[in-house]
Amino acid sequence: MRTVSIRPCGAMRLVPTLIMNRIGRISVTIRVGCDACGVHLLDGGGGSDTGNSIYTESMATLDPTRRFSDRVENYILSRPSYPPEVLETLRQECGMTAMAEIADVACGTGIFTRLLLENGNRVFGVEPNHEMREAALRLLGSYPKFEAIDASAESTTLPDRSVDFVTAAQAAHWFDLLAARREFTRILKPGGWVVLIWNQRITDSTEFLRSYEKLLLTFATDYEKVRHEHTTEGIDGFFAPSPYHVREFPMPQSMDYPSLERRLLSSSYVPLAGHGNYAPMLSELRRLFEATQVNGRVSIDYTTRMYFAQLT
Repeated sequence: MRTVSIRPCGAMRLVPTLIMNRIGRISVTIRVGCDACGVHLLDGGGGSDTGNSIYTESMATLDPTRRFSDRVENYILSRPSYPPEVLETLRQECGMTAMAEIADVACGTGIFTRLLLENGNRVFGVEPNHEMREAALRLLGSYPKFEAIDASAESTTLPDRSVDFVTAAQAAHWFDLLAARREFTRILKPGGWVVLIWNQRITDSTEFLRSYEKLLLTFATDYEKVRHEHTTEGIDGFFAPSPYHVREFPMPQSMDYPSLERRLLSSSYVPLAGHGNYAPMLSELRRLFEATQVNGRVSIDYTTRMYFAQLT
């Protein structure tokens, strides 16, 4: 486990920028910059020429609320959960008990939501994608403390000061972070916590992982724009001026070939049937699996990263 506590520098500047986006609409964007740490975030639908924001132009124009609509079943069957150390950290360091009420924002099919429900918490699963939200209802509907909400990170529709925690697992890189931060501050009770979590795939520790990364770079549609290193680049700017904490845990996922194929096809940046890259991509995946499998399995290894703070 890796432990880091960070206090952002807090020297922020606001620069309004007029931007023409890719579909021809003009919008005013507030560029929030920290010259000391080099972090820039955007508020609005524009772009960034810094390469240092979570909410980049490429992501802003990809309509993240719809990217996974045709991948729900593969997502359910193949995506990893989160290590038990995540909840233990929330209990030990944030004082989370079963009485805490939680907004799990962009909850998707409910992978992290389930862990919170099993802890005994009341959870509001905020999810703007219809197909994902319906899957969460189907999978978690038997939990009496679960409520699915058709809303977004930037406008959750929850009452002011109504939750003890806001969590977002594998999702915050799609948010308009300044708008989300304002919304999280609004719905949190005094002393409440924001917790951002990612399973970040390791790309170079084994021959299989190096080859899998090469496969994505070769066949995926927009992987270069949304690949993992872009997910957490704007963390300092999101939490500033609040100090925040970082925890890291290993998270391996052992898979047979059918599971590996479903895992690949659950990614929003890979082509589906009918695309010219689909068949050669799966052929290369099969070749890669056969070349690297041990006893019929390969491992996709992740580092689970938690970022958490009490916003001020």
